[in-house]
Amino acid sequence: MKSISIKNNQQISFDSIPVLEYDQFLDYNTSLLHIEDNHCVNYYGIPQQGNVQLICCIANDKNGLINISSAVVTLPAILESFSQYHFAFEKFEREIHENFGIHFINHPWLKPVRYPVNQSDKNNTISNYPFFKIESEELHEVGVGPIHAGIIEPGHFRFICNGEQILHLEIQLGYQHRGIENLFLQKKKLIELHTLAENISGDAVVGHTTAFVNLWETLCNQETGADLHFARTLALEIERVAIHTGDLSGMCTDVGYQLGSAVFGRLRTPVINFFQQWCGNRMAKSLIRAGKTNFPFTADLGVTLINVLDKFEPDFDDMCNETFGSPTVMGRFEKTGLVSNEIGKSIGLVGMAARMTNLNRDIRTSHSYNLYETLAHQPILKHHGDVYSRAQIRREEVKQSLAYIRQLIASIPSENLSRKSLPQPSANVFALSLVEGWRGEICHCAVTNDTGDLLHYKIKDPSFHNWLALALAVRNNEISDFPISNKSFDLSYSGHDL
Repeated sequence: MKSISIKNNQQISFDSIPVLEYDQFLDYNTSLLHIEDNHCVNYYGIPQQGNVQLICCIANDKNGLINISSAVVTLPAILESFSQYHFAFEKFEREIHENFGIHFINHPWLKPVRYPVNQSDKNNTISNYPFFKIESEELHEVGVGPIHAGIIEPGHFRFICNGEQILHLEIQLGYQHRGIENLFLQKKKLIELHTLAENISGDAVVGHTTAFVNLWETLCNQETGADLHFARTLALEIERVAIHTGDLSGMCTDVGYQLGSAVFGRLRTPVINFFQQWCGNRMAKSLIRAGKTNFPFTADLGVTLINVLDKFEPDFDDMCNETFGSPTVMGRFEKTGLVSNEIGKSIGLVGMAARMTNLNRDIRTSHSYNLYETLAHQPILKHHGDVYSRAQIRREEVKQSLAYIRQLIASIPSENLSRKSLPQPSANVFALSLVEGWRGEICHCAVTNDTGDLLHYKIKDPSFHNWLALALAVRNNEISDFPISNKSFDLSYSGHDL
């Protein structure tokens, strides 16, 4: 047996994961990615007393299964690269190389990814990052960052330009050294783990916290109550509406369309502020908790939310009509920041960035969780892969989410008043949780030891897949179009720099 197949949010014995010889491990997983229905949701290493156990998780989006396989390698190691056979593995292998010093033969460029405090080679620093260079008197370099002027998060963008035309963009992150994955192992109180999950990416609090609590309940072999499924699904769709609307505001700002900037920004506020009424925090911190809720959703909250949506929706529709009917806006959106379907498949795009290239990748349908099966979710796909496609997806997903929210509120489940405390997580198990955040696929993986404590915790934000798409999208665009391309993806710095 080359792999074990599991469902989203399913617990298995860690020892049941097949351990292959590396050559067989490589052949098996790279062959899986030649099947269009498959994609890699995670690939990482677990240290084991001088060895590293490589864990590869390949999801099949047609049958809803995730194929888990592994290989144990002894350090120091020189291995043949997965990436030469399928480029979607390149970032995963770079991270494994950075963490453990494993050298991958025929990898396109084994650069550092995050510069974590516990990296294998302490000589690799931000200051000596090996940027790609082209020697030419006709070309020039433009550096942007490392502090983002809008969100004040660190990331460096190095452009190689011929006049105003971008020939190449390299995005270098890894400034924050937060060590969140290690903190999951150090912290023993569940409230501390909740707090860590809420701070993985500040604009995706509900997405990452839902992934954590679904995973924790799976580790505890605990069935999730109907009221908790309801609250998590509802909160995910509210978060999607709020962030997509705010991003439409930012996209209008970046093309100088002040009316859209102001109105979409104003519309986002009451939606995100509803979380404040629900749980006391406008980003939904403290709302999502494993095995319980401190803020049950009531009929009165349902009335309040419907009133918010009734005021929001007509103004949102009017502003969308104005924005997408403006020739000056469309002149900046259309055919800017193109990513083709072929490139999307080759680099392993996920979420909205995949769907704008007509790549049907949406965990709500393919690996359903919480209440998405009851909503019969259908992903929204676009074909052109440009800024306009990404704007259209935001517009249509907001409308779709509004319909889902109204459908959910029509039958609010009663709070479970007889709920018991969660038991200790099972010993020596592996579990994986996938959630479709507003950006795309969030993946949390965990392994417990023989006492049920966390032995390993692995987080993947959708931005980990999608930053490369931004670098490729701006090629042959003018450098003045970079801000709108960047905002149209709206990827996470903090979600990448774990």
